[in-house]
Amino acid sequence: MEGKGCFICIEGLDGCGKTTQAKLLVNRLRKKGFNAVYTAEPSEGEIGNFIKKYCLNCEKRVSSVVEALLFAADRFEHVTKEVIPGLNGGKLVVSDRYVYSSLAYQGAAGLDLEWIKKINKHAIRPDLAIFIDVEPETVIRRLKPKKSVMENLETQRKVREVYMKFVREGELVKIDGNKPKNEVADEIFAFTLRFLKKH
Repeated sequence: MEGKGCFICIEGLDGCGKTTQAKLLVNRLRKKGFNAVYTAEPSEGEIGNFIKKYCLNCEKRVSSVVEALLFAADRFEHVTKEVIPGLNGGKLVVSDRYVYSSLAYQGAAGLDLEWIKKINKHAIRPDLAIFIDVEPETVIRRLKPKKSVMENLETQRKVREVYMKFVREGELVKIDGNKPKNEVADEIFAFTLRFLKKH
């Protein structure tokens, strides 16, 4: 990571507070003097906007294979156009969702995790991956009215199971997202600073 910037991704169920926490983290890091930038998936590129319109905000969920391929294509653009240039510029890049979202959401829909990893081979490994853990029942209450085709209790429970698998395997760091917003932000910030000092 020396002189190369640092790549952090924030993961979690829909409605867990991911976007809020990613933006708070970027702001706090900037105040500490870090050159931190916020980015997100789906991206603001053409494929990312297509996903938002035709996959997430449609009446019926499209095939999980189509979802996985579209997200992988968008991620390729995101990584090559935003993440890598940021890292090469010595920036601290904080991404609101990344490859673990594909593994969790399309994996929960029944796709083979190894296949999802294979089509995302281009996705560089984040230096730090944080999972904001909130009970599925809680996020469903927060999400009313429903915003996307994936925001139902059954889907969110399955998605959390996949995320927890990666927590157990040490790929994701779990942060309790059931606490008040500022407490969650404090914990994420403190953990990130410890990580940056160590590395």
